[in-house]
Amino acid sequence: MSETKLRQFSALVIKWSAKINLVSKHDLPYLWERHIQDSLALIAHIPAGTEAAIDLGSGAGFPGLVLAIATGIPFTLIESDRRKAAFLLDAGRELQAPVRVLNSRIEAARPVPAPLVTARALAPLDKLLALATPHLAAGGVCLFPKGRSYEEELKTAETHWRMDVERCKNPNDAEACILKLGNIHHAGTPR
Repeated sequence: MSETKLRQFSALVIKWSAKINLVSKHDLPYLWERHIQDSLALIAHIPAGTEAAIDLGSGAGFPGLVLAIATGIPFTLIESDRRKAAFLLDAGRELQAPVRVLNSRIEAARPVPAPLVTARALAPLDKLLALATPHLAAGGVCLFPKGRSYEEELKTAETHWRMDVERCKNPNDAEACILKLGNIHHAGTPR
């Protein structure tokens, strides 16, 4: 992991946040703890040998761009906001990160399924699964950091979805969880 590149990334987020709303002003002093470390917590749960990944609703690059910098895994970052996509392109180029940026709505992006799909603070789990599954390769996993209400989100999602669920501790927030989901399919379809 290149801490130097992550520090450079942090500086870019701060610089761009003065122009566009990447991260709230109140979060900027806690950027490293609240956003970068939270993204890095996913590394321990990435399956060995993962060669490609997709990050949905990448925003300011959390977690996708951070994970690409830290692991070297090529990430496709899907972001619908033109200004945020421009930031991701600029940051990826400047940091020589292995990323490809798609300025598109997730639903409109042509699926090129990957073995890993990530998303952070994008949507409730039920909706997130609908967005993620077209982009997830067979046998792949989703890693979704979730807040305190993750059990409620799981319960709601399980009315429409079947999946293998692993609840992974989030080292940065004892009440939060990283959901590692596999074998995902709509409740109406056979396994």
